[in-house]
Amino acid sequence: MDWLKISTAIFLILLLVFLLPRAKHMLSNSPKAEKGDWQAVLLPLIGVVGFIVLLVWMVSK
Repeated sequence: MDWLKISTAIFLILLLVFLLPRAKHMLSNSPKAEKGDWQAVLLPLIGVVGFIVLLVWMVSK
């Protein structure tokens, strides 16, 4: 059981070593947000929240 924990810890450390530089690169080279981008995010978000409220309302009825 100890070898499983050790190998999992090594795997997680290697995962961080390889993914963090790539994530930093993606964040620095990503396109900047423009004026209409927030509306494109809010509309599906409002739809999901509305759907969840509908489901809760149907269950509590």
